Amino acid sequence: MRAELLDRLADDLAGRRPPHPLRVAIDGPDAAGKTRLADDLARVLARRRPVCRVSVDGFHRPAAVRSARGRLSPEGYYLDSFDHETIVARVLRPLGPGGDRRYLPAAYDVRADAPVTAEPVTAPADAVLLVDGVFLLRPELREHWDVTVHLHVAPEETLRRALARDLEVFGSADEVRRRYRARYLPGQELYRARARPAERADVLLDLTEPLAPAVLAWRV
Repeated sequence: MRAELLDRLADDLAGRRPPHPLRVAIDGPDAAGKTRLADDLARVLARRRPVCRVSVDGFHRPAAVRSARGRLSPEGYYLDSFDHETIVARVLRPLGPGGDRRYLPAAYDVRADAPVTAEPVTAPADAVLLVDGVFLLRPELREHWDVTVHLHVAPEETLRRALARDLEVFGSADEVRRRYRARYLPGQELYRARARPAERADVLLDLTEPLAPAVLAWRV
């Protein structure tokens, strides 16, 4: 079922021909499977069109900014985690109408908490840009996407996956639970309340079962 979905998405995107690279958001909560889906889609789509891959994780703000409202602040997670101005100015606008197609693949290394030195890359005129990440349908970014995909995963499933994925990062299961319950899950709830991504996305997928995703809406 996943293979069929990837083929359907790839066919849909490959058939779209705006006068600039097609800018696609793969949005969803933490541990929803955004990166895996975007990578798998890129491999399938690359047989039809050139593909550029970017992750919002390469556009974090410095740790001091991300934690300015408190290390466990949901508002800090939603409002302060990512440098949306740079994403728009150095990725989405250059690949949009009238842009020069020279985009920045990353700007910040969150693990090192330091900027990265990355040279701009020139996208082919018929490329498809696939960007994965959280909060991609927020107002600052929404108008710059040509197609948006939102992945639904329930909060309890997010936490279950995080206990496996983030254990090494946070050091213990108790710390994973503490951070997710205090910061990440409420931050995602704040995003859903303010941006309503499930209502606004062109494609809405339930990824509770990653190998058998369910199409909840296909508005494109």
